[in-house]
Amino acid sequence: MFHEIDPKTAVQSFTYLQKKYNIITLDNFINACKTKDNTNIPKKALIITFDDGLVSNYKLLPIIKKYNIPVTLFLCASIINTSRHFWYKHKGLTQPLSAYKLMSNQKRLQALSKDGFIQDKEYDNFQALSKSQIIEMSEHFNMQAHTKFHPCLPMCDDEEAKEEILGSKQMLENEYGFVINAIAYPNGDYSDRDVKLTKEADYSCAVTVDGGFNNINSDLFRLKRLSTNDTGNLDELVVKSCGVWSFLRNKL
Repeated sequence: MFHEIDPKTAVQSFTYLQKKYNIITLDNFINACKTKDNTNIPKKALIITFDDGLVSNYKLLPIIKKYNIPVTLFLCASIINTSRHFWYKHKGLTQPLSAYKLMSNQKRLQALSKDGFIQDKEYDNFQALSKSQIIEMSEHFNMQAHTKFHPCLPMCDDEEAKEEILGSKQMLENEYGFVINAIAYPNGDYSDRDVKLTKEADYSCAVTVDGGFNNINSDLFRLKRLSTNDTGNLDELVVKSCGVWSFLRNKL
């Protein structure tokens, strides 16, 4: 899992990952899980994902073309193609990010409003990809859903959660013509209710930030991922991409 890496870090990361792992598509893995047939899954298989749809991701397009590797990009449907901002990137936050994530969705929005952040506000600069950038990138990126506004799903009420999960799928399919079959839970936060809503919205899978590995018997709606922390440190990438970091952290 990546979010925002510069071109230099991307070249270093993709060079290493392509050398050490067999990079496959998310759809390849979904199909293997559904059929319980891993014939087409190579050893040391790896899936590369990016979350959010940050505008800086556009700079990676020439690198993705050069390395010819499959990448899945999870988009916040109501932030892309606007000058709205991601709430977690707001410079005026008066509390730690962890504190906002423990609030109900409405209280979080109220607290953010007091901090000067408005979810629907159009700002002077762009943080997310434009539609033209997304369409251009879609020839080399698998575009999927990351809700509409990147809330903490378990802190949403039922209607809010449904709108974020189902609404993002509908927007990306209707406005961009994408086939949306996967969602990444924002912040990796999810509940049994959110899994249920994801299934009802007709997704094929959902990814978390739970550390660990997946196989064809994994729960498709609780797929694990290894976060690289967008590191430019190759040693850190090595340790985190192989799962050692996640293993040791879970042991502590």
